[in-house]
Amino acid sequence: MSDVVAGPPRSAEQMESDLRALVATVQCPHLAALLDRIVGPDAPLWPRFRDAPAAKRLHQAYRHGLLEHSLSVAQGVSAISATFPGLDRDVAVTGALLHDIGKLEAYTPCDDEPGAIAMTDAGRLQGHIPLGYFLVRSEIERIPGFPEEVAAAVTHIVLSHHGTLEHGSPVVPCTREATLVHFLDNLGGRLGSFDRLEAELPDGACWSAFDRVLGGGAYFAARATDAARVAA
Repeated sequence: MSDVVAGPPRSAEQMESDLRALVATVQCPHLAALLDRIVGPDAPLWPRFRDAPAAKRLHQAYRHGLLEHSLSVAQGVSAISATFPGLDRDVAVTGALLHDIGKLEAYTPCDDEPGAIAMTDAGRLQGHIPLGYFLVRSEIERIPGFPEEVAAAVTHIVLSHHGTLEHGSPVVPCTREATLVHFLDNLGGRLGSFDRLEAELPDGACWSAFDRVLGGGAYFAARATDAARVAA
């Protein structure tokens, strides 16, 4: 099935191992407890998080796509956190791992079209950002002594990760950590669009059609080189 169905380049097992290694670096005990409750190996939500898509169509719209996207954003956030002063790495990494958690409630497999993804009623009525905020806030409330300032920092990332009001965030990023997660999330989505567009290209083509995410066509130099080699 992997030859005919889209999927991530890394195995789910490798991504889970990478996620566990990253979570182990979170030093704040309250944030570590929050991550364990949501994406820990024994968390009720973990099997769904592991298998869920990251989108309906635009990027990583396949099984394990949410794990792939969330992990790649969090790994990028972790790497960049050491470059800029004033960032709380634990908050940024936690927010990155959980920023799209509402998609667990927003998307569902199509009953009548295997491999396709549909929006749930909750996803259409509320959107994945409010759903994600409610889920994270609910889990925070179950952790005794969770500092309110840390809760505010993490939930702000969830609420603001789309960056602008017109793109669906009820608030814009107002902290260093939220700003970093927004830009890495946006970057991950845009780069994921290249994978989607390349997979849709016919043989011999090196340019995609116009794509609204990128604002133009995508060019694949390796394909152009291969075409030139064949022509010669």
